[in-house]
Amino acid sequence: MTQAYHIPVLPKESIGGMNLRSNSDVVDATFGGGGHSRLILEQLGDEGRLFAFDQDEDAAGNVIDDRRLFFIRHNFRYIKNFMHFYGVKQVDAIFADYGVSSHDFDVAERGFSFRFEGALDMRMNQEAEKDAAKVVNEYTEQRLKSVFRMYGEIKNAGRLASIVCKKRSERPIRTTTQLKDIASECAPKAIENKYLAQVFQALRIEVNDEMEALKEFMQASMDLLQPGGRLVVLTYHSLEDRLCKNFMRSGNFEGNIEKDFYGNVISPFKLINRKVIIAGEEELKINSRSRSAKLRVAEKIEHA
Repeated sequence: MTQAYHIPVLPKESIGGMNLRSNSDVVDATFGGGGHSRLILEQLGDEGRLFAFDQDEDAAGNVIDDRRLFFIRHNFRYIKNFMHFYGVKQVDAIFADYGVSSHDFDVAERGFSFRFEGALDMRMNQEAEKDAAKVVNEYTEQRLKSVFRMYGEIKNAGRLASIVCKKRSERPIRTTTQLKDIASECAPKAIENKYLAQVFQALRIEVNDEMEALKEFMQASMDLLQPGGRLVVLTYHSLEDRLCKNFMRSGNFEGNIEKDFYGNVISPFKLINRKVIIAGEEELKINSRSRSAKLRVAEKIEHA
């Protein structure tokens, strides 16, 4: 008997956004604790199928015993390859919750959170070679500065990178507590926790190549969705949300709008919610992790 560790964020809005039928073929690109997958399966009949992806070995322990579920322990960037492997050319809905599992944040040895003492790891895929300690101890100062600025949007990224390099020359930085103490020297006291979260976020994104994986996944999703199919995504920080918003509006990640001869916007998608959906007060009371969540829904359109 597996126990779900994931309370699904915006559950009603996410499932409703998929516009499922009983015989739909669906992809849950981020299975995690299986919270959203359970709700998807409730909407499917005997002919429906759910293909669930997750590269985290912990997620494999939450697989639901249901013949309609096909669990694929790989990064969602390979969604197209595996759908072809299963003989699926197009699907009716694709869902992705880009948030790090609350379980991963709460397990000290995974190293995702500055709240706990643990190894500086942060790998989603525990078999991957590069962890956060490798980034912190081996990247050049300039490369570290770029990671902190690009993925953490840290204003004093140069100063932080400089201090990290100075400290690591004295002894290797191996734990979350070591990194937290170093980063705290650069953090504005009024927003210290936010600053630390940005530092850890930047490293996590770099370790897991999250931005490139996201782009590959979105491009593949556009090809895999059949006309009328829905793409439903939950993001938790501005970098992800910007990419998703631009792609859904324009079909590219820069947000460059193309128009036809008559001035109509050329895009592979129709936006179902023009205004981003966020959690209401009731949900925030029971699931604080939904506070930063943004839900976007788009439908693939068929061009003449």
